[in-house]
Amino acid sequence: MTLVVAGLVAFWVGWLWAFDDMPDAPSSLEELWETRREPSFTVLAADGAVIGMRGPRYGRPVELSELPAHVPQAFIAIEDRNFFEHDGVDRRAMVRALIANVRSGEIVQGGSTLTMQLVKNLILRPDQTIQRKLQEMRLAMAIEDMLTKEEILELYLNRVYLGEGAFGVEAAAARYFNKTAAELTLQEAAILAALPKAPSRLAPTDNLAAARARAEDVLTAMMDEGFIDPIAYLNAVQNPAELADSATVDPNPALYGHVFDLALARARSVLDVEEAPILMIQTTIDREVQRAAHEALNDVLEEQGEARDAGEGAIVALDLDGAVRALIGGRDYEDSQYNRAVQAERQPGSAFKPVVFAAGFEEGLSSATAYEDEPVDFEGWQPENYGGGYRGRITIADALKRSINTVAAQVGAEIGVEKVAEMGERLGITTALNPVPALTLGASEVRLIDLTSVYAVFANDGRRTEPVLITEIRNARGEVLWEHEPAPGRQVLSRGDAQSMSTMLESVVVDGTGTRARLADRRAAGKTGTSQESRDAWFVGFTGHYVTGVWVGNDDDTPMDGVTGGSLPAEIWRQFMSEAHEGLQPRGLSAPEPTRRTEREETLAAFYSSLSSRFDALLDPGADRPASGASGLD
Repeated sequence: MTLVVAGLVAFWVGWLWAFDDMPDAPSSLEELWETRREPSFTVLAADGAVIGMRGPRYGRPVELSELPAHVPQAFIAIEDRNFFEHDGVDRRAMVRALIANVRSGEIVQGGSTLTMQLVKNLILRPDQTIQRKLQEMRLAMAIEDMLTKEEILELYLNRVYLGEGAFGVEAAAARYFNKTAAELTLQEAAILAALPKAPSRLAPTDNLAAARARAEDVLTAMMDEGFIDPIAYLNAVQNPAELADSATVDPNPALYGHVFDLALARARSVLDVEEAPILMIQTTIDREVQRAAHEALNDVLEEQGEARDAGEGAIVALDLDGAVRALIGGRDYEDSQYNRAVQAERQPGSAFKPVVFAAGFEEGLSSATAYEDEPVDFEGWQPENYGGGYRGRITIADALKRSINTVAAQVGAEIGVEKVAEMGERLGITTALNPVPALTLGASEVRLIDLTSVYAVFANDGRRTEPVLITEIRNARGEVLWEHEPAPGRQVLSRGDAQSMSTMLESVVVDGTGTRARLADRRAAGKTGTSQESRDAWFVGFTGHYVTGVWVGNDDDTPMDGVTGGSLPAEIWRQFMSEAHEGLQPRGLSAPEPTRRTEREETLAAFYSSLSSRFDALLDPGADRPASGASGLD
């Protein structure tokens, strides 16, 4: 009797020692899917490639039915060949492992099943103790009672750690082979199945030879189990898996860091990230267009920036539908995380004049309306032209082409700067526009992404489309949490006025201040802008494919050495747009092409326009429209 009691006491003590601190098994499959997931944010380019990550890499959950048979077979053959026979614990395998370890004097085999590995990874701490092994076994059997073998295998394949921060076969397939798990070949599946034994040491990006050697063991085990025949085995061994070119290159923070931060910030603005700590954020970024923008900015500034005291720059490129195809917030994100494309507010200078003239169009002016380019004074404010000098009578079209300040100032005074500010807000400016006379020359600060959106209105026949960076956001289970709903652009400017502006802006590139932005094989329109003392220089323009804005300046607002919008920004714009359009068939602008005129023809055009306007006024003196020019006829 004493022995029985002693035995019961010993058993009870042993039971408490082994299981007293054991955590409870999850109560459902859903709980197992979500347990122990660290916060993770993955940002994808338009083609699905990873361009930024924070935290572990989780792929889209995949079902067994989506995978080729050789993917689960590879893991079963090398990790748990009796998976479909045991109850969570493979006692024969544990005995074999114990004998092998005793004979070798060290641990050379493990007896863990796939279910026990799940328990270790998702529920228990990774301690290598007898107590933890006993808990693994008990919890594995509990899970086997709760789930089907297929559910366990599917969960394992989606949660197993496979090195390089990748959890699950979908994430690992993307990381090493730049494909989905459904596209994995036999050789590639063998590489992935080789990794659970030592995911860091065997990661093919660090030790491809060791990974391939272990993959041969996987293939041998698959042949032994009858999953593949000898011919398939020999073919796989003789033609081992090759890594994708992108596998040895991590997402480049210098190139994509500003995009990643902006995408994550916008995701946080539409979702409660705490409720969904694992997000896959799909963006509109085109990797080739992004690379071209980054290279153009750095090429020009590395070549000329130091000599011209120009230290920084930014680029935004939009599709005509508003999709952000490239966003460069600075020369190198690793040097500065400040996003000059969306955070910096700088004076646009003459790049704001299209807003002024668009407001004038709505008040009855046209591209042919003539003004006198001469000294003007508006309650003490006396704007001058860049470089000094005056041209006399000149049309609005030619004033924009040659960036004549006095004409823009006169138009603003004539129609009222409040209407100019309202037009700017309507076209897409989100910063405050101060309705003072200097607004007409771009004295109010704007953001590059906003000004680029304004020009998109001119390219889109007066329709405004908001810039779109994120198309959808998914959670760890692949469920769509948020999706962008495309909407037709709002008509914020008449089609006729928008096309008139487009024609005028094309003239700027053809033979105005923006000739350095001319493209060899397609029409382009745009405008230069330079703030006082060359603190900011801009070129914003468009083709039939893209609307792109470029800003160059210094973060501390110090002047550059004579940099204008028609110099460095126009050169950056041309280099970028030339490369971004490679392989794209030329697509014309919707507006009529401008007519090229000599200076004498421009003067005559201004004279006849003024004469025509004066006759109109004589015939209809009560017409509700502004005068054709500040000075009228002599």
